[in-house]
Amino acid sequence: MKTTRQRTARAARAHQNTAPPDTREMVVIHRGLRREARLLVELIAAVPPGDTARARVLGDHFRDYRLGLTGHHHGEDEHLWPPLMARVDLEADLVLRMEAQHERVAASLAAAEEALPAWERRAGETERDTLASVLAEHRAVLLEHLDDEEEELLPLAARHLSAYEWDRLGEHFLTSTPKPKLLFFLGLVLEDADRAERAAMLAAVPLAGRLLWHTVGRPAYARRMRTVRRGSAPR
Repeated sequence: MKTTRQRTARAARAHQNTAPPDTREMVVIHRGLRREARLLVELIAAVPPGDTARARVLGDHFRDYRLGLTGHHHGEDEHLWPPLMARVDLEADLVLRMEAQHERVAASLAAAEEALPAWERRAGETERDTLASVLAEHRAVLLEHLDDEEEELLPLAARHLSAYEWDRLGEHFLTSTPKPKLLFFLGLVLEDADRAERAAMLAAVPLAGRLLWHTVGRPAYARRMRTVRRGSAPR
C-alpha cells in the first residue's frame, strides 16, 4: 500500500507533467545578460592604453559571460527547440529563426574571443577599439534574439511545453556548468531581479545551494563585481 508521502509525490509529478511552464524566469535571466553585454562594451572601451592588468580582469569576465550565455543557449538547443518543432506547424519558422539567431550569437562570441588575446597582451588602443566594436556587434545580435524570444517564443513555449519539460533547461545548465561558476551565474541573474523574482529563482535552488549563496556566493559576487566595475557594487 502506498504511503501518503508517495501518493503526494506521484500527484506532484503528474501535475508537473501537465501543468504549463512559468516562463517568467527566462525574462530575469535575459535581464542579466543584457546588462553584462552592455557593460562589457562600456568597460572595455574605457580602459586606458597600456593597462594590461585591467585588460586581464575584463578578459576573464568576458570568458565567464561567454560560458554562461553559451551554456544557456545549449540548453535551449537540446531541450527547447526539438519538442517545439515536433508540436508546432505554422510557428515552425519562428523556431528556425531562433536557432539561426543562436548561430549568429555564437559567431559573434567567437569573434570577440579571437580579438581578445591581442588586447590582453598589450592593451593597445587599436586592439581595444577593435574588441569593443566586435562586442557592440555581439550585443546588437544578442538583443535582437532576446527581444524576439521574449515576445514570440516564450508564449509559444507556454502553450506547447509542460513545466517538467521547461525545467529541463535549468537542469541542463546546472549539470553542464562547472560547479565553481554556478554561484557567480546565480548572482548575475539575481542582481537586477526584484524581490518576488529573486524569491522565485531561489526557491528552485536546493536548500544547501541557497545557504551557500547567502554565506559564500553573494559576498563573493559583490567583490567580483566591484573589481570588474571599478568600485561600483551590485545591488
